[in-house]
Amino acid sequence: MSLKQSGKADIVDVARAAKVSASTVSRCFNHPDLVNPATRKKIDRAVARLGYIRNRAAQAMHGKRSGTIGLIVPTINHAIFAEVVQSFSDSVEAAGFTILMTSHGYDLDREYSVLRKLLEHRVDAIALIGLEHSEETFQLIDQQKMPCVAIWNHDAASRVPCVGAENFAAGRMAAEHIVGLGHRRIGMIFPRTEGNDRAQDRLDGARSVLEDAGIAVPPRWQMTSPYSIAHAKDAVEALLSSKDVPSALICGNDVIAQGAVYAALKLGVRVPDDLSVVGIGNFKGSMEMEPGLTTVHIPAQDIGRVAGEQIVAAVAAQTQQLARVKCDVDLVVRGTTRRFS
Repeated sequence: MSLKQSGKADIVDVARAAKVSASTVSRCFNHPDLVNPATRKKIDRAVARLGYIRNRAAQAMHGKRSGTIGLIVPTINHAIFAEVVQSFSDSVEAAGFTILMTSHGYDLDREYSVLRKLLEHRVDAIALIGLEHSEETFQLIDQQKMPCVAIWNHDAASRVPCVGAENFAAGRMAAEHIVGLGHRRIGMIFPRTEGNDRAQDRLDGARSVLEDAGIAVPPRWQMTSPYSIAHAKDAVEALLSSKDVPSALICGNDVIAQGAVYAALKLGVRVPDDLSVVGIGNFKGSMEMEPGLTTVHIPAQDIGRVAGEQIVAAVAAQTQQLARVKCDVDLVVRGTTRRFS
């Protein structure tokens, strides 16, 4: 039997079609864990048949949860944050929430503007990437008294609760591996660090190891590249085409490291025999490269999952008090590095 509606279906129509009360339908949407699975299936079938859409805006106006969490990322132009975003999204959606995601292009003033727009949509909580934000952003989050979590970086003294790794430690780990293999002629290629505390912390960590080892990196061997295989390839190709070249490269992330490897292969520079390359991140595809990329593993899936669990719990408890969680980094040695001889 098919039901035809003269207008848009409402919650009463759904309840009638599913042969349950309107309060049960409401509970199914807001607290699905409290509704019998068989009843949920009946309601889901009725919703699909009638084309019913919840009015989240009306709920928010009446002081109810909107069921949405705002996520602000620096960019959606590459896969750097894909794993952590997917894991975070899976975690909150399992609890009945929806993600509203936007980006700011590594512009912290723009981040403040998009944060205001998300708040205008009455999101229940906010998730940010990293710990570097404008003072206006910090103040706005504090004024709104809503749950907030910073994803990707960890700092026990951070201004907002955070779930992530210590990127300084990741940078140190990458550099310690290269120095431990006996390399002294070392180049570095990192993203620009303005508005990017992840890159800055990794760069500082790597530099601290080189300084402790008494290794000076010539300015011509210190390069910057956006998160782009093509740009990194061009930069490293120019470096390796000169007469004075390093024996190893420390790269700020796996995307840049992949570009470095491709530049070497194009020029006939053997990796790792002539040039060792280490990345940071352990992104999808790094293991499948030939040779496989040596890198520092950032546990993106764990970070996203834990951050999602934290923010959902905070919304349910109506609190801004979230734990600060550190996820450990690990060195993954593959085929792009070898002992210097």
